[in-house]
Amino acid sequence: MEYVYAAMLLHSLGKEINEDSIKSVISATGSQPDEGQIRAVVSALKGVDIDKVISEAQVSAVAAPAAQAPAQHESKKEEKKEEPKAEEAAAGLSSLFG
Repeated sequence: MEYVYAAMLLHSLGKEINEDSIKSVISATGSQPDEGQIRAVVSALKGVDIDKVISEAQVSAVAAPAAQAPAQHESKKEEKKEEPKAEEAAAGLSSLFG
């Protein structure tokens, strides 16, 4: 995960995301860089428009709570419908035992 953070930091600073720059960021934190992880991150980010991915993620993050709100509202309605049924069942049992 720290390799992705390093890439994001470099991107936000307008620096090129390459193996040497990620290695420098990781080394600056006092950690030992893993060359394989660095190559994997650089390879995965080739051709990716990071700004576009970030903006799409922000839109998804804003839309997700809005999509959940109606579902939560519906579950509250269902709970209200079930409550009278439970009361009716309890009333029926009390009439059996007088």
